[in-house]
Amino acid sequence: MAKAAGGKVTIKKYANRRLYDTEQSTYITLDRLGQMVREGRDFEVVDAKSGEDITHQVLTQIIVEEEARGSTLLPVNFLRELIALYGGQMQGAVPQYLEAAMDAFKKNQQALAGAFGSNMLADLTKRNMAMFEGAASAFTGKKSTAGDVAPDSSSDELAKLRAELAALQAKVDKIGK
Repeated sequence: MAKAAGGKVTIKKYANRRLYDTEQSTYITLDRLGQMVREGRDFEVVDAKSGEDITHQVLTQIIVEEEARGSTLLPVNFLRELIALYGGQMQGAVPQYLEAAMDAFKKNQQALAGAFGSNMLADLTKRNMAMFEGAASAFTGKKSTAGDVAPDSSSDELAKLRAELAALQAKVDKIGK
């Protein structure tokens, strides 16, 4: 009974809001569930009384608590765009799009992690997020302000960025082979 079909750990959520890990036979916190996600552990959260799968709601609650602590990962403009998509014509397509975008992001991150220093990866992450927000804004027809940064007019800076981009492309091509 500790694991559900497919090797998932079953977490039961009781009416008193406590979470019970059936594998460890102990009560756990949302922080522990977040740690399990980061460890790659597969679990499902079920309502102890009804048996309803409430994993989605609990994962959303973990995100809300992380954001409330100041560990902001989601930009305000992205959150606005996401909220605007609820109830719209594209609502059904958004989950698959976001999942595919996150999978692509993880693959790129893994491929580039060994090839670049942390600063280059951070810059690439910022650029990816700007592109991601731009793509999300295409669903709503609103213009995203995340990528609307005025370019530096210095020709040296432009040349430096072009050289950096060429170096990145060469490394990505090398990794892809």
